[in-house]
Amino acid sequence: MTRRFHAFVAAAGLAVGGSLAAQVAVPEIAFDAVDLLKTPNDIYVGEVAGVGANSKGQIFVYTRTGHPYATLGDNRTFLRGGSRLLQFDRTGRFVRELGQDVYGFNAAIGLRVDAQDNVWTIDAAANQVVKFDPDGRILLVLGRKPETISVRPAQPGAGRGGAPAAAGAGAPAAAPTPPAAGRGEAPAAPAAGRGGGRGPAGSGTPGSTFNRPADVAWDRAGNIYVADGIGTNNRVAKFDKDGRFISQWGSTGSGPGQFNGVKAIAIDDQGNVYVADAGNKRIQVFAADGTFTSEFGNVGTPLAMCMTRGSTPYLYISHAGDEDGMEDAAIYKVRLDGKLVGRFGSAGKLPKQFGLANSIDCRNEDELLIGEMTNWRVQRVTLKK
Repeated sequence: MTRRFHAFVAAAGLAVGGSLAAQVAVPEIAFDAVDLLKTPNDIYVGEVAGVGANSKGQIFVYTRTGHPYATLGDNRTFLRGGSRLLQFDRTGRFVRELGQDVYGFNAAIGLRVDAQDNVWTIDAAANQVVKFDPDGRILLVLGRKPETISVRPAQPGAGRGGAPAAAGAGAPAAAPTPPAAGRGEAPAAPAAGRGGGRGPAGSGTPGSTFNRPADVAWDRAGNIYVADGIGTNNRVAKFDKDGRFISQWGSTGSGPGQFNGVKAIAIDDQGNVYVADAGNKRIQVFAADGTFTSEFGNVGTPLAMCMTRGSTPYLYISHAGDEDGMEDAAIYKVRLDGKLVGRFGSAGKLPKQFGLANSIDCRNEDELLIGEMTNWRVQRVTLKK
């Protein structure tokens, strides 16, 4: 994470007219919490970017720990090894590691487990979303890693791959390597405009290129929605179940359908898409085709979000009001119409406190998994009736 987050949060607070204290009073929810994960002596859990459980209660953690390194190819530098995907049983005991040496594992930012128990990792530095089957095999990759050296059409007198035959030939300089993502909990300063269109040669098909994606969700038909906007795209990208690009919506701004940091996404049984617009301190709601329908606030700066199932679904939304989540933090329980049910937790490092809660799993309405970036842990939270 960079210092931009502190200024970003301060500006966002002023934009909505003050601090959380000025917002409506929210009932406190009583809860218990335990530090869950148990690892062998030679395996460490770092910044927990994503956590999720499958239908069997097995727990998957995407964490920023490992041994990052780079290798040179013909026209790209491949960075990998900065994050790891770990599996635990329902008690938090370590089971195995998945995806070793996958070069899409650079800077973890999120993880989801779908209804078929497939595990999806979201990586802010690799700009990729990777789908693993329940056995740990890779089924689908969305997105492209940034080009270190621009891929451009051959020019007169150029050598192989479009490179100039000799120095000083007048060819444009190679594009600089895109900056590595920080922790990725908050959006970078966005550039105006809509992302995801066709770029220069080598940039992929329309819609395929992400800029620090942060989350993924699915509708009942299996269509894939990617929150693509803690970089500069500020959009939601929609793909079919096989990964073919369908459409996108969003641009940089504060109006309806605009975003200032697309941080999390969830979809209800009717296909409505809920998007955490962190910089604008709100949740926006869209139809499946991207048509804006409503919005609500009073949830602070939303960093993570999950939706329960059942006859009365709820959203759980984590808030952090400072760059490390150590001064102002909470988790809100919200109805789908935006009505606040309650909140729990505070900022800190003790049990039942949260340090940048970047991921929430809520298959069970009263039992949550909370992944924390600055406290390097997963807490199992049990809400009291």
